[in-house]
Amino acid sequence: MFITIEGIDFVGKSTQIKLLEDEFKDRFIFTKEPGGSEFGSKLRDILLNENLPKTTELFLFLADRSYKYERIIKKDKTIISDRSFISGIAYGLEFFDQNLLISLNKLATNNNLFAKVILLEISKDELKLRAKNQKFDAIEQRGLDYLLRIQNNLKKIINDLELDHIIIDASLDKFKINEKIKEFIGV
Repeated sequence: MFITIEGIDFVGKSTQIKLLEDEFKDRFIFTKEPGGSEFGSKLRDILLNENLPKTTELFLFLADRSYKYERIIKKDKTIISDRSFISGIAYGLEFFDQNLLISLNKLATNNNLFAKVILLEISKDELKLRAKNQKFDAIEQRGLDYLLRIQNNLKKIINDLELDHIIIDASLDKFKINEKIKEFIGV
């Protein structure tokens, strides 16, 4: 089974992945996008620290996704990922056609869609509080309104692809969120 935890920056994806990893590190494989491998970590460094042309950025994300699919996701284990091609499409919608993005991402993942999608959703006010005094990477520097548009794009992509999903209020206590996630994925 492939499970992805989606959401914009500052919603607590990393916190939830850490809670799951602490409890299930021997049972599941944990990965992230971009990154999750030595190759992906190099791409992550470039993507988060360079101001790249949008097409270059898209193809670097696709390269990471394709590599991860071939080297990690094809294994016969449950995979839990901090982001996935859903984020890739949601961020790409700001610059590219949705059908093109879906086609490219399906190519990169060998048409592998997810068994379960968890979307952590945040309000504008809560996002402002969490982003205050944070150091922003190249993508976060596009602004909070940009991130909120991406959040709407995430919901659109999940619905358009008719993926099995749950939307959880990111302002809830982290342990309450963790319980909702575990209930949804059946552990």
